[in-house]
Amino acid sequence: MGTTAFSFPTRTLYGAGTLNELPANLQRLHVRRPIVVTDAGFARTDAFASLVKVLGAERLSRDWFVFAEVNPNPVEDDVRRPAALMRHHGCDGVIAIGGGSPLDAGKAARLLAKHPGASFQHFYSEALDWTGLAPLVAIPTTAGTGSEVGRSSVITLDATKRKAVIFHPELLAKLVILDPELTVGLPAKLTAATGADALTHCIESYTCPAFHPMCDGIALEGVRLIVEALPRAVRDGKDIEARGHMLVAAAMGAVAFQKDLGVVHSMAHPLSTICGMHHGLANALCLVAGMKFCAARKPGLYRRVGIACGLEVQRVTDAEADARTIAFVAQFLAGIGLDTRLGALGVTAAQLDALVLQAVEDPCHATNAVPVTREDFRSLYLEVI
Repeated sequence: MGTTAFSFPTRTLYGAGTLNELPANLQRLHVRRPIVVTDAGFARTDAFASLVKVLGAERLSRDWFVFAEVNPNPVEDDVRRPAALMRHHGCDGVIAIGGGSPLDAGKAARLLAKHPGASFQHFYSEALDWTGLAPLVAIPTTAGTGSEVGRSSVITLDATKRKAVIFHPELLAKLVILDPELTVGLPAKLTAATGADALTHCIESYTCPAFHPMCDGIALEGVRLIVEALPRAVRDGKDIEARGHMLVAAAMGAVAFQKDLGVVHSMAHPLSTICGMHHGLANALCLVAGMKFCAARKPGLYRRVGIACGLEVQRVTDAEADARTIAFVAQFLAGIGLDTRLGALGVTAAQLDALVLQAVEDPCHATNAVPVTREDFRSLYLEVI
């Protein structure tokens, strides 16, 4: 048997009110002039007001700065502009707060702050020095992407208008704060969509054929937590326990997809870049079709996913285990309002060629449980449009 390397992410603080521990941890990280990276919508929330209060209470009110213009699907400028502010103000740390987009932008901004002349193509150069990046504190306010514990940043490139994954271990945050109080204001629809993103991460990473048993265990426990907590969080946004469990499950999903992902993500990424669709919603609307596709070619793939969902599938055939699990997932998504077809959201058959082209070129399906062809993608999109 060949050698396989394992690694595990970063220091995490979990619990209601843990945002209050931020100033002490900034001091521990020797961060005196942080920049807060977020989006305009979050800057108008009570959660952002809580951050302002925490930073101001510690006499940092004149020594921290804000970039609050990250796009829903971050583009190069969302990295360049906070990097320029970091250099201008002499910032020595980044607080990335909000959904996955500001977290991704905040991660990558540190590299451009260190290398102001670098282009995004340089991010893939082995010669680029990644050491000594400003410390990052990642504070998610949605429970979906798990970007807070990830080693990657997903940015839509100017030249190609496609999402590109920037990956390096140095992108990891030095501290993650999982405070469910910051997520109580998230609307039910976004709670559902971001939670479905976490569910997709767990399912696709578990079924990815790469060997990483630690990730497999984390993915299955993530599924269990989501099945129990997400309907509660959608139904009652002030359910702190459910909100907290979803934050943990989202982080677990991102830890699990160190293994990699699959066909559903390759379908979802073009829906964001071409159609402007929220990533979690795109995953949710493609998940059942992707699972059916994989199960038809590799029976038994979803038995343990079904067990994690609480189903009695131990003593049935492989095909029956898959069918029961997929039916449960379909019903689960419908129960939280995610059974819409793409056409109802403005996706048309005229966009099919462009969607298929980008899906084929997306790297995620290279690690799908079974191979996916161009015609497979076309059939899958037609199934969900």
